[in-house]
Amino acid sequence: MAIQIDNRLTATALQPALARMFELSADKIRRLERAWDPRRGTPVSTVRGRYTSRGWTEWTQGFQFGSALLQFDATGERDFLERGRTATIRRMASHVSHFGVHDHGFNNISTYGNLRRLMLEGRIPHNPAELDFYELALKVSGAVQAARWTALPDGGGYIYSFNGPHSLFIDTLRSLRSLALAHQLGHALLTEHDERVSLWLRAVQHANTTARYAVYYGEGRDAYDQRGRTAHESIFNLNDGHYRCPNSQQGYSPFSTWTRGLAWAICGFAEELEFLAGQKPAGKDAIELDRRTAATWLKAATAAADFYLGQTPTCGVPYWDTGAPGLHRLGDYLDRPADPFNAWEPVDSSAAVIAAQGLLRLGNYLISQRQPRPGRRYRQAALTIARTLLDEPYLSTRPQHQGLLLHSVYHRPNGWDHIPRGQKIPNGESSMWGDYHLRELAILLWREAEQKPYPVFFAASGKTGADY
Repeated sequence: MAIQIDNRLTATALQPALARMFELSADKIRRLERAWDPRRGTPVSTVRGRYTSRGWTEWTQGFQFGSALLQFDATGERDFLERGRTATIRRMASHVSHFGVHDHGFNNISTYGNLRRLMLEGRIPHNPAELDFYELALKVSGAVQAARWTALPDGGGYIYSFNGPHSLFIDTLRSLRSLALAHQLGHALLTEHDERVSLWLRAVQHANTTARYAVYYGEGRDAYDQRGRTAHESIFNLNDGHYRCPNSQQGYSPFSTWTRGLAWAICGFAEELEFLAGQKPAGKDAIELDRRTAATWLKAATAAADFYLGQTPTCGVPYWDTGAPGLHRLGDYLDRPADPFNAWEPVDSSAAVIAAQGLLRLGNYLISQRQPRPGRRYRQAALTIARTLLDEPYLSTRPQHQGLLLHSVYHRPNGWDHIPRGQKIPNGESSMWGDYHLRELAILLWREAEQKPYPVFFAASGKTGADY
């Protein structure tokens, strides 16, 4: 079996659960802000219900401040707007110019990008100088991210991960938002001799490289080639630029699928398809290029989405890796809801919530492209997952717990996740990315239920949830 999709579920039916979530969310944001000492760095994940730092890269601060902006988006409470705006202005500049990470789409779109979106939507007063400030930050962020580049002999290339120029992470798909938005704002990257590099071209090249090497299609690539499986990391030989092998940093192995990486693929490709659909290519050649690009990304997105749906328990929440070594001890674990408190392998609710947003966006995109049957399937799967996550045991209802979404896993191989006393696996903890993406998914669903504008990272949209 696998996920059991509820084809009758609607965003409107989820409104009471969404309202409850945002009520809990407000208290979580306030409590964390009162308790958190910025000198400790950036909050990453919880230990015994309290947020802690975990040095690897600074990729979660945008989720911290962006969460307050999403709370304002949902409720209109201006104190959350001021919290998010003030923290963005005071604390996020270093993330704009951070050359050492592949995470600009996470940090800067979640802060400067949300503020720009809210202003263009008319949710906050239009202030030309303030808008210019946000857009300048977004332009610089996109160019800095694009400069982290490894060129390949076929004319393509990729934004390389913090592991180095040989390393492509599947996560980076969602950072392409920074390149796409900066391009939309008329910006480009200037390199040696003032060579002007298109940010959108680099985004397309990176996404195409990811689709080619990090996603499998059941076409006999290797002995483990199963359609929709994804590799967390793809390794290249820098001496000649050739692809060498899959790898995994946070998953179990190169030949199994780390489910949060799978979720990043679904969400990343879906958002870039939305962006591409809104472009107006000039000339026959550009139209044909966009058509081929859309076909490549849609093939990757649907393969990853179908694999997710087939490899996830009935409730829609996956275990942290589809090849985790203890899964066989759980018996027919796909035939029943996931068990966060089992003795063998942890679930990852953050993978579920990222995948849910990706499935919703992918479904909406397909419906807009006159493919209603697969589109509705993905949409209903997203709603089914959302219903699971908006209730116990995933929604954090205890005031003492600083997290919002429980049973998130960060880095199982490194042993970074807290294991409660008397238990054998991590559970009961939260992460900044899990909490943020639950709020972001909830905004999508809340606006759909209210027939309000459909939120996209690149512009204010005239579409509403009623259009899908």
